[in-house]
Amino acid sequence: MVGPDGRGTAADSAGTGTGTGDGVERVAVTPGAAQQLRRLRARHGELMFHQSGGCCDGSSPMCFADGDFLVSDADVHLGDLLVPASQEDGDGSEEGFTVPVWMSREQFALWSHTHLTIDLVPGRGAGFSLEAPDGVRFLIRSRLLGGGLSAASCELPQRAPGGPAPGEGRATR
Repeated sequence: MVGPDGRGTAADSAGTGTGTGDGVERVAVTPGAAQQLRRLRARHGELMFHQSGGCCDGSSPMCFADGDFLVSDADVHLGDLLVPASQEDGDGSEEGFTVPVWMSREQFALWSHTHLTIDLVPGRGAGFSLEAPDGVRFLIRSRLLGGGLSAASCELPQRAPGGPAPGEGRATR
């Protein structure tokens, strides 16, 4: 569903830090990535991330100026990165801010048991993410969520729809 502001909202969307309505913190940011986000915000204004499941750099988090990537009911709001105020002078950031993180609903179905930390590494990605001209790229570091998840909730399905059972592979002729 699309909210009154034109941004995608999901029935399971909630407030800052959780996004999926299940009370689980799903996103975080490293200090290096936070510093880059402060620089990008000074240049481009409010920001957002989208994590798609597509080709090329589709497995990399893509940073856009807020509103440059349209989200819809095909996306899930994972939460908001809390970017603290800078401790350094001269980078244009005087106070902390948040950056919403979205993921395609299809990919979230596969990644729902993971916590994602957005990090920054040297190198250029092949996408349209705002950090590319700076010679760095955002990278997802993931870990399985702990606590309330049972081992059964992390098991692979017995058979993917229309596909072989895990471990069988596809038959060739």
